[in-house]
Amino acid sequence: MKKVLALLVFVGFGTTAMAQAPATATPAVDKNKGEMKFEKELHDFGTVNQGEPLSFDFVFTNSGKEPVIISNVSASCGCTTPSWTKEPVKAGQKGSIKAVYNSQILGPFTKQVTVTSNAGTSTKVLTIKGNVVAQPAGVPENKTNASPVTKP
Repeated sequence: MKKVLALLVFVGFGTTAMAQAPATATPAVDKNKGEMKFEKELHDFGTVNQGEPLSFDFVFTNSGKEPVIISNVSASCGCTTPSWTKEPVKAGQKGSIKAVYNSQILGPFTKQVTVTSNAGTSTKVLTIKGNVVAQPAGVPENKTNASPVTKP
C-alpha cells in the first residue's frame, strides 16, 4: 500500500511540474527596421606567419527599410581591434566592420566581434580565425626588401 501511495505522489508531483512549463512567445518583428545582411560572418585567415598584419572587412547591405546605425562594435579580446561605418547606412546601401588581429601570439585563434545596432537583429556576432606560426628562418620580420642578417 505504501508503494502505491508513493507512486501516486511521485506521479502527481511530476504532472504538476509539467503543467507549470513557461509559455514561449515569439517577439513581434518590425518589418520596417533596417537589417544588416552580411556577405560573410566568418573569415578564416588560414595559416599566417607571426607578425603578419591581419585584417578583414565584413561587408553588409542594409536589406531593411530604415537606416541602420551601428552604436557599438566590441572585440572578444584586446588582440582584435574593430572599426566600422559611423554614418547611418540607408536601405540598399553597404557598410562594413573591419577586424584587425595582432598576430604576435603563436597558435590557433578564434575571435569574435560583436556588432550592436538599431537593426531588427540588434546584435550580430562576426568571427575571425586562423593559425599563427613562427616566422620562417631567413625571412626578415618587417617584410621589407632588406636582406636577412647573417652572423659571421
